[in-house]
Amino acid sequence: MSYFPRSHAIIYSGSILNQLMRKEKEKLMKKTEIFLITVILISALSGCGKESNPISTPTNIPTFPPIPLGEEIGKIAFVSDRDGNYEIYVMNADGSNQTNITNNISHDVHPDWSPDGQKIVFVSTRDGGFAEIYVMDANGDNLIRLTNNSWVDLAPNWSPDGRKIVFQSDRDGNDEIYVMDSDGSNQTRLTNVDTQDYTPVWSPDGSKIAFGTKRNGNYDIYVMDPSGSSLVNLTNKSTGDFDPAWSPDGRKIALYSNRDGNREIYVMDADGNNQTNLTNISEYEVSPNWSPDGRIIVFISYRDGNSEIYVMLADGSCQTRLTNNPDRDLSPVWQPVTTTP
Repeated sequence: MSYFPRSHAIIYSGSILNQLMRKEKEKLMKKTEIFLITVILISALSGCGKESNPISTPTNIPTFPPIPLGEEIGKIAFVSDRDGNYEIYVMNADGSNQTNITNNISHDVHPDWSPDGQKIVFVSTRDGGFAEIYVMDANGDNLIRLTNNSWVDLAPNWSPDGRKIVFQSDRDGNDEIYVMDSDGSNQTRLTNVDTQDYTPVWSPDGSKIAFGTKRNGNYDIYVMDPSGSSLVNLTNKSTGDFDPAWSPDGRKIALYSNRDGNREIYVMDADGNNQTNLTNISEYEVSPNWSPDGRIIVFISYRDGNSEIYVMLADGSCQTRLTNNPDRDLSPVWQPVTTTP
């Protein structure tokens, strides 16, 4: 199997996480190859600064002025292997106070915030080496296991009302999209094809689920109703399109694509029209998602020789690095901003 991260979540054969999960499953099951999706998610900031503050980047890669951060914009959860294995971290929106909240010897990946920002659902190999879905408080407390089987469950994503979690599983022989109640009950398959369906994400109004699939021979982005019906191919390209991420108003979908020869961040209308390259550099850019106000896209870039977390304005300008270390930082997802009466 082979796809890409989403911020996720998408799966691709070159992904470090995918290779790692494949090795673990081969040791335990001697079965099919698997590749983990580094799932992506969201970021929130405000307008561009006027003065340039360039970062150190390889030759011929543009630098951008930093994005000044607003107040009360929540935290960013992400995955890093800086402590020797993949763990879930959180940091402030400006990249400060990076904190490991899982702290165990297994691998924890694919974080996604609950709609109220109080919990994080994620994937872990902590109970026997199989990738299972767990939920915890935003500080890492009160861990609860939601799935329990000898297959691979990946890329969980909360419904906007917090009552459901959609995810990807190979429990029926190949990767399909499933949904369950937020307590892990009523696990139900939504797709049923002989190829791969992966990295599902709910639309902000809960009326659609976008996901990646290879059902037409290419890696495309589809949408469907929450029941699994009314499937529509949005990208329909002969190359590869991955990691759909809805804008908060539901009018746009960010993704990454290799249609221009390397992996770049694109944005398109929710119906698939007006597909536009936002990053336009020679290095890999993957795992996009949006700030809660829709002004910013967070993503992973390899322009610095390893995977780091960047943000940019939704038009592709003001690309700014948030993390800076020699290890891998992946799958950023922004905490929803909630207001109190």
